Amino acid sequence: MVPGSVTLLAGDPGVGKSTLLLKVAHRWAQSGRRALYVSGEESAGQVRLRADRIGCAAEEVFLAAESDLHTILEHVATVRPALVIVDSVQTMSTTEADGLAGGVTQVRAVTAALTAAAKANGIALILVGHVTKDGAIAGPRSLEHLVDVVLHFEGDRNGAVRMVRGIKNRFGAADEVGCFMLHDNGIEDVADPSNLFLDQRPAPVAGTAITVRLDGKRPLIGEVQALLAGHVSKPTGGSPRRAVSGIDHARAAMIIAVLEKHAKLNIGINDVYLSTVGGMLLTDPSSDLAVAMALASAYAELPLPTTAVMIGEVGLAGDLRRVSGMDRRLSEAARQGFTIALVPAGSDTRSDADTRSNTGPPGIQTLTAPTIVAALEHMIDIADHRTTVPAGPQRLDV
Repeated sequence: MVPGSVTLLAGDPGVGKSTLLLKVAHRWAQSGRRALYVSGEESAGQVRLRADRIGCAAEEVFLAAESDLHTILEHVATVRPALVIVDSVQTMSTTEADGLAGGVTQVRAVTAALTAAAKANGIALILVGHVTKDGAIAGPRSLEHLVDVVLHFEGDRNGAVRMVRGIKNRFGAADEVGCFMLHDNGIEDVADPSNLFLDQRPAPVAGTAITVRLDGKRPLIGEVQALLAGHVSKPTGGSPRRAVSGIDHARAAMIIAVLEKHAKLNIGINDVYLSTVGGMLLTDPSSDLAVAMALASAYAELPLPTTAVMIGEVGLAGDLRRVSGMDRRLSEAARQGFTIALVPAGSDTRSDADTRSNTGPPGIQTLTAPTIVAALEHMIDIADHRTTVPAGPQRLDV
């Protein structure tokens, strides 16, 4: 938190914005600095009950239930805090502007006044913003231009994982991501979120593949699971079903078509179910190869070892394309204990001339493949635990 900075935190109702900011105020007070939490949506008693429940009550945290701008500025002058949290800016109003609270004119006037006060007194200011049903920040677009930092707090309300994503940051990188776990006793930060999205299995299972995605600058380990139903020579009637969760439906259909056309795997006649573990969203094309390997593994009933990761984009011509940030992805995989990585050819400048094997980060062996067929050949070698890749191409008969 930079003194004099203004941060806008937006998120869906009930995602945990107030809980997160109470934790921020508590840690701020623990460092010996004073914080003022202003709530326009709840009474001071309600906020205090939540603070007691999550263990965030501190002498240097002051609470105020106000929605009038001038009263808030008087509290700031009296308390003289180093941090002010306003929850939320859409509930604040001033008599110097027309319209109702939450309107364009009121939101702009309140934000401008609070920003001027924060910068004049060197106060770190956090504004909570509502979002529309489309996920955009409610209010005028100029609201994002008035502040220094814009953060989105998001997550599945049925799950415990929450993400803070940087959208704008005048004081640092704007693509940083923070991971948190929300529970009954509050919220806690997760320093290593990769294990949240992995299925803890004692033995390999057919139809699963692991990849590494980049969420901002943070690499995260994710797992893809595939299930093929109706494994017969012809469909039983009607169109085969495609059920996808956590993966882009269009890309999943494209990968199925590529496997049928170039790898001669007769997957299209089956009902296909694809899902990710832990509710992770794998919309990045870098997860294409993991989806293809999970489908092929389920089709051949060939389990892949849990120490292998697959990273790469699949093209319509059956080629594998390089993705950005491969060094960070492989480093994270090696740190998590993975020993084999299957990536597109040319992903590492240290690859051998035949583009079949190269050395990546310490502790992980990198196998490269130019096409999806070559990747499937590698899959057989990985499943058979053969560390030495055969020199010549081999036929894929499953």
